[in-house]
Amino acid sequence: MLNLPAATEFNKRIPKQKFYENLPISPTMKRVFVEQIRTIIWRNKIAATTMNLAEGDAVKELEVFEIQLNSPALDELVLKQMDQVIPYHILFLLSYEGKVQAWIGYKEAAQSGTNAFKVSGYYHTDWLPETDMQLRIEGLSTDAVYENLVRQIAGTELQMQTGDTLQATVERTKQRADLEKKIAALEAKIRKEKQLNRQMELNAEVKRLRKEIEIL
Repeated sequence: MLNLPAATEFNKRIPKQKFYENLPISPTMKRVFVEQIRTIIWRNKIAATTMNLAEGDAVKELEVFEIQLNSPALDELVLKQMDQVIPYHILFLLSYEGKVQAWIGYKEAAQSGTNAFKVSGYYHTDWLPETDMQLRIEGLSTDAVYENLVRQIAGTELQMQTGDTLQATVERTKQRADLEKKIAALEAKIRKEKQLNRQMELNAEVKRLRKEIEIL
């Protein structure tokens, strides 16, 4: 799938209990780990020490985790839980019955001065046969490799503008998604509203939000 050098291979099984024992997670989240995940395998480590790459400013290492599932579905909160406790960037490869789906989050160091991270959102591919999942490792640094993987996996979901950084693109995409949710909620209200004056007010707000999207 990735055709990574042998030096990057780690292939270490990680007990899923590590992600819910001794951590303040809800019983529901623990149940998700138990019921949805069969095995977690740390497949690769992409770093300056394992590849001919410069160490990035933001991305020191990029880990590749394969998560073998019990069904073709995984709660996104599981990935977030793992991302928050592991102080490195992670490419997740979900696998089920010969098919694979790649997931990656836009992950930034928190401003708290600790090793904590925050994840703005996740992007993923469709489910594909293992032989069809082709992700390119491109870039001269771990920062560049990570950013290129995010763009590949996100595809058209991230709409680049000339001169944009990845961070700016992610933030603009999130703003657009938030505005579209607001519009959908307003349009639902319009369909239920009986008073003409109120319908007009809501329509005006929808038009205003659509203009904001056009500006983005």
